[in-house]
Amino acid sequence: MTQPTLEYRRAARALAPSRDAIHRAWIAGLSFAVVLVAWSIAAPARGAPDSFADLAERLLPTVVNIATTQKVETRRSEEFEEFFKEFFERRGGQPPHQERRRASALGSGFIIDPSGYIVTNQHVIADADEITVRLHDDTLLEAELVGSDKKTDLALLKVNWDKPLPATSWGVSDNTRIGDWVIAIGNPFGLGGTVTAGIVSARQRDINSGPYDDFIQTDAAINRGNSGGPMFNLDGEVIGVNTAIYSPSGGSIGIGFAIPSDIARNVVAQLREYGEVRRGWLGVRIQTVTEELAEGMRLDRVYGALVASVTEGGPAEKAGIVQGDVILEFNGRTVADMRKLPRMVAETPIGREVDVVVWRKGAEEHFKVVLGELEDEQVAAATPGPLGDGETGEVPDLGLALGPLTPEMRERFGLGEKTKGVVITEVDAEGTGAAKGLKPGDVIVEVDQEEVSSPAQVNERVQQAKDEGYRVVTLLVFRQGDYQWIAVRIDKS
Repeated sequence: MTQPTLEYRRAARALAPSRDAIHRAWIAGLSFAVVLVAWSIAAPARGAPDSFADLAERLLPTVVNIATTQKVETRRSEEFEEFFKEFFERRGGQPPHQERRRASALGSGFIIDPSGYIVTNQHVIADADEITVRLHDDTLLEAELVGSDKKTDLALLKVNWDKPLPATSWGVSDNTRIGDWVIAIGNPFGLGGTVTAGIVSARQRDINSGPYDDFIQTDAAINRGNSGGPMFNLDGEVIGVNTAIYSPSGGSIGIGFAIPSDIARNVVAQLREYGEVRRGWLGVRIQTVTEELAEGMRLDRVYGALVASVTEGGPAEKAGIVQGDVILEFNGRTVADMRKLPRMVAETPIGREVDVVVWRKGAEEHFKVVLGELEDEQVAAATPGPLGDGETGEVPDLGLALGPLTPEMRERFGLGEKTKGVVITEVDAEGTGAAKGLKPGDVIVEVDQEEVSSPAQVNERVQQAKDEGYRVVTLLVFRQGDYQWIAVRIDKS
């Protein structure tokens, strides 16, 4: 056999992988395999079970049917009542008493304590004179209302029984992901314990039913009578309280909503302890930070809650928070958007001192706030400032004509003596101000968080923003007794 030449051997060695290269490749392959294993452990895909039967069999006894009755007195008109009275008097008798009928309603609930505490919706038991609970074995028990909360539509009942009742447990709704399997159990149309299954369709839904809307949406069938029933995860934990459906026909079309357990658990605990819900109070009225407002406020991203007004004498004012601040963090938690803040505040114990981080004029500031107690009649109100003077003028970059708050202007637009700022007298229909809904009679109080009292000052603030390269200015506008921040794009044409 012919021996390989020296050049051939050298070329072969050059093409062959070195021992170090092989080692490096082996390490890289092992690392990739470790990453795949770690990923599979961290994010397991949990499919649907072959059957929900075992889970349903275990959970059905924890769910109850609720029936309520309400005495309703029928009313007859005065003319008809007088005729009725004369008719019976002519015949020597007495007219019968006004009729009383009983209205009834059906709903669902679930047992959270073997001693007989049951959770349901507030609207299920509202105005009820009698509440009856039917257990899974058809035992009927009279229930007592412990407490209810209209803002979250939750209620807590108590029944007495001579033996422990089967109870369920709360789960953590914040761990629930879109696409997770859930089952709902309830009393649709009064049929009794009914099990349906589906997935979590969406989270954090706001359906304009209350100030703390944060619903879980599901396609599991929910119908009339399911209200107050539980939504379970595959571990058999309650992650929601079925509350509402979207349906043109009144039946399920696969859009149902449940109160997350992370909200319900706290409310129910307070109902059990106090018979009512005691919520923290910050003393501000807030609005959403839009993309344009974030740019106008010089925020690096869209988040937080913009303070539209501060309640005089409230916790926020006492701590130093002012109108125009953007609340970025509350009690160590980031305020991702405006809707999150009311829930954060409400769930914080009254009297607790919390850290609040705000964005003010391009920089973060920190405050210590001692929360008060929210009362139904408390509303946010801003403190008016002194009146300024100024001449009429135009702001072409915003498409606005402005005027000072003279007695004539106040009378023309119905503005009070304490209103401060610059009044809009005309709006160019093609301008950027009109595009944002500004109209004559609106009062500009601040531009980019600086008070203004004349058209000239408004122009100065707008020109300053243009010189600094910004495309948007933020206006604090007073309209019909209320304050609102509006981001208006500067017209650079």
